[in-house]
Amino acid sequence: MLELHVQPGARRTEVAGIHGGRLKIRLAARAVEGAANAALVEFLAGVLGAARSNVTIETGKNSRRKRVSVGGARRAPEALVSA
Repeated sequence: MLELHVQPGARRTEVAGIHGGRLKIRLAARAVEGAANAALVEFLAGVLGAARSNVTIETGKNSRRKRVSVGGARRAPEALVSA
């Protein structure tokens, strides 16, 4: 389970360190009609080597604070730090 702080509408999609005890991820997508959540799922799946269908936003779909589960990942969550 990943505890994330997500910032939509950033210049580019990237991991930006720690914010309030959670991993901070900046997303280039805006928080409009689910675009930021879709971009988050795509980013996490790509970095962790998992299928998009295995990335689930468990809590926080309408919030910056999210809890996300990733199943079937080929890389450990530590791979996000170097993303």
